[in-house]
Amino acid sequence: MPGVRDISAEEFIKAYASHLKRSGKLEVPTWVDIVKTGAYKELAPYDPDWYYVRSAAVARHIYLRKDVGIGALTKLHGGKNRRGNRPSHHADSSASVQRKVCQSLEKIGVLERSDNGGRRITQDGQRDLDRIATAVAEAQREAEEEDEEEEEEEEEDDE
Repeated sequence: MPGVRDISAEEFIKAYASHLKRSGKLEVPTWVDIVKTGAYKELAPYDPDWYYVRSAAVARHIYLRKDVGIGALTKLHGGKNRRGNRPSHHADSSASVQRKVCQSLEKIGVLERSDNGGRRITQDGQRDLDRIATAVAEAQREAEEEDEEEEEEEEEDDE
């Protein structure tokens, strides 16, 4: 049975974000349409569903590691701070956004607080992520099989 580690991060995050949006359980703050994701950013995200994508990325990151704190997540989602004609440096993302994402995931039972600091994935959350990963792997396998069938039909038509 394929797990979260076995499929690409991009495919999994896209699938889990759409699952979170469809389920409607994730509590999205009212300020998501106006907030920047870091002090080094100039604009808010263009994607209206960025909160779901960030939640899926955070859930995947915590799934792959044991205990992850807010500081580690700010470093992970940080980026390049462009400082004009001076050299660019790394800047951390907003800790408030990361904290609110973790709190939203805690409310739906995907994450829980760890004893030694940080957040960890719950058993229900792990089951949920594994189920999504299996569905994504099956969809990829079906797409590959369809591509192979199309190639075989093209080869038969050429002969």
